Amino acid sequence: MAKSRVAYVCNECGAEYTKWQGQCTECMAWNSVAEIVLESAVAAGKSSPSRRASWAGKVDPPKVTALKDVVHSEQVRLSTGIGELDRVLGGGLVDGAVVLVGGDPGIGKSTLLLQAMAKLAASQKVLYVTGEESLAQVAGRAQRLDLPLDGLAALAETGVELIIGHAMREQPRVIVADSVQTLWTDTLTAAPGSVSQVREAAARLVRYAKETGTAVFLVGHVTKEGGIAGPRVLEHMVDAVLYFEGESGSRFRVLRAFKNRFGAVNELGVFAMGEKGLKEVSNPSAIFLSGSGHEPGSCVMVTREGTRPLLVEVQALVDASPLSNPRRVAVGLEGNRLAMLLAVLHRHGGVLVGDQDVFVNVVGGIRVQETAVDLPVLLAVLSSLRDRPLQEKTIAFGEVGLSGEIRPVPNGEERLKEAATHGFKRAIVPRANAPKAGSIKGLEIIAVERLAQAIEAACA
Repeated sequence: MAKSRVAYVCNECGAEYTKWQGQCTECMAWNSVAEIVLESAVAAGKSSPSRRASWAGKVDPPKVTALKDVVHSEQVRLSTGIGELDRVLGGGLVDGAVVLVGGDPGIGKSTLLLQAMAKLAASQKVLYVTGEESLAQVAGRAQRLDLPLDGLAALAETGVELIIGHAMREQPRVIVADSVQTLWTDTLTAAPGSVSQVREAAARLVRYAKETGTAVFLVGHVTKEGGIAGPRVLEHMVDAVLYFEGESGSRFRVLRAFKNRFGAVNELGVFAMGEKGLKEVSNPSAIFLSGSGHEPGSCVMVTREGTRPLLVEVQALVDASPLSNPRRVAVGLEGNRLAMLLAVLHRHGGVLVGDQDVFVNVVGGIRVQETAVDLPVLLAVLSSLRDRPLQEKTIAFGEVGLSGEIRPVPNGEERLKEAATHGFKRAIVPRANAPKAGSIKGLEIIAVERLAQAIEAACA
């Protein structure tokens, strides 16, 4: 068997070298050159009999086909047995899909996937591959969680060739690899966990998944910056990237889709960690509002994550600053946007907070990435500054422009219906989002076009 050739590629700019060196001469980055394996055409032909036959002339080579002539069949979804996980995946697993699940240590990645595999094992052949724990540790966790173990096959292995070989014999429909940073291939001399090993091991699993239609979950570690450890190309190779988020000390966990070729991006699944593992939270709005009260500095908004509207509380604290440069702290939203909104509040609302420390927090560990949070943030800041709460059972949403206009946001009527379902009586919204009078019973809708109008309605 011929030994595979290797090359050295810079992870920053993609420059190739014939040998390793400490600094890339193209982009001048240090320690960015890593080893990768190069398969020859002969080796690639051995792994693909149909392709080898086409080269030999035994079958016709692939032809260019017009897209209108391609017969498209609807993708069959496989339910994992966990509704919130199915929601984030876009309705369930797709055959041949590769899903990367990342998150902080101890957040619950392995627990969630073990629970999903235990439920899938009742009707499908599955394989749980562990590279970090022994089989005794995995079995012990499953017993503590009272999971059914019938049909749940496990393998303690880190060699990707051995894992694929076992999968080819057993032919499971779903595979979990925990974690991708522990996998290695014997075609590379680099240590497991290195950039080249992670990239090559993941590439081989992706290739196996696409050729056989096997769904694969890859568990990924995260760096201190919060990104998936390893090469950035790892997130491009897979079909979906899911992140597990949660505040330390809180039992609630949020599973968010940052990439999904088969569903909506930014879809959210909410779980609660208990003694028996992760439990689904079917009504997250009630959870996020469970501790909210009628206090100064609080404003409830309706955000939309994926396909589901959520009610979350935005809190603000405005206090006199002892510093020459007052602090601006934002948790759950972008800090630069907070500074911009405070400038708009001064210019078009006549409210000056230049000598005040301003702290803004989105309750529940939710990170709001849409502009609908603009108006609730300013109303919460105004409420805290004046030490006067907003009227009870009031919600708000809307984008605030630099000229003080209140811009509409998508799915306004759906947001209002969600607020009415939870008993809210007043809504301050952009005029373009206001539905017809009487269309939402029990909800007084105050449509505004300018920031000054929103401030007047909030203080009425």
